[in-house]
Amino acid sequence: MDIFEKLATELKGQNRTIVFPEGEDKRVMGAAIRLKHDDVLQPILLGNPDQLKQIAQENGFDLTGIEIIDPATYDKTAMHAALLERRKGKNTPEQVDKMLEDISYFATMLVYMGKVDGMVSGAVHPTGDTVRPALQIIKTKPGVKRISGAFIMQKGDQRYVFADCAINIEIDAPTMAEIAVESAETAKVFGLDPKVAMLSFSTKGSAKSELVTKVADATKLVKDAHPDLKVEGELQFDAALVPEVGKLKALGSEVAGHANVFIFPSLESGNIGYKIAQRFGGFEAVGPILQGLNAPIADLSRGTNEDEIYKVALITAARVE
Repeated sequence: MDIFEKLATELKGQNRTIVFPEGEDKRVMGAAIRLKHDDVLQPILLGNPDQLKQIAQENGFDLTGIEIIDPATYDKTAMHAALLERRKGKNTPEQVDKMLEDISYFATMLVYMGKVDGMVSGAVHPTGDTVRPALQIIKTKPGVKRISGAFIMQKGDQRYVFADCAINIEIDAPTMAEIAVESAETAKVFGLDPKVAMLSFSTKGSAKSELVTKVADATKLVKDAHPDLKVEGELQFDAALVPEVGKLKALGSEVAGHANVFIFPSLESGNIGYKIAQRFGGFEAVGPILQGLNAPIADLSRGTNEDEIYKVALITAARVE
């Protein structure tokens, strides 16, 4: 069974609610209708009801059973008070009013106040519009200083996690270690036994550089804090993926040659890497999944399609605690 079919089966009957701020986008609307039709979660679309109905009619969509919230007419009294308290000393009441006019802040507050279980956005808005309110309102989990963006890379029976491919431009050793731990948790959502490769252009000291030392230090931080987690570094990509190369370059490692979670040492390498796998290798890239937040929020690529939105929503719902 495909992993997303498995997630859909597991989610049935759990009645988890996911809000889609970009309800007027036909890709988002189509995914929401499929999710409702398949009875895997309860989608909530934000937008003007008349406009949404018009878009649905133009695209042959049936909005029956889909909850719609119009931010323009929604009673924001309790939301305003909660956001003002959350941003105490940082924003005035007038500034909070302005923030709640922003669809991303409005949707994030629905998550924060427990009105919905999670949020999927980014089909129309840039990453910053999703991440900024999430960091200001939802904030990171205890013990986590930064969020990160992971992609699920899938092709046939092959399934991997790539991170960070979306958020942190510069990554130091402690941040890379955090990303590794969070990515291992993401892998578990997909039934993977995480084997984490900390990537570099060096394998086990084959090259000398501060960049190599950073990855080795990050690996040690993970091993010290999570001794039960299977992690190895620093590893070149071929040593992490190919058993013959892993055995040659990192003899005795249970991760080298068998990794399924790949942690990149910088955003540029991670972003380039997942797109090479997607475009040259024919892998489907689902994400990015925002890791490290106190609640499940997902940021889509603006080049996404309906099927990817559907799958990201499944992942988001599956991560509800």
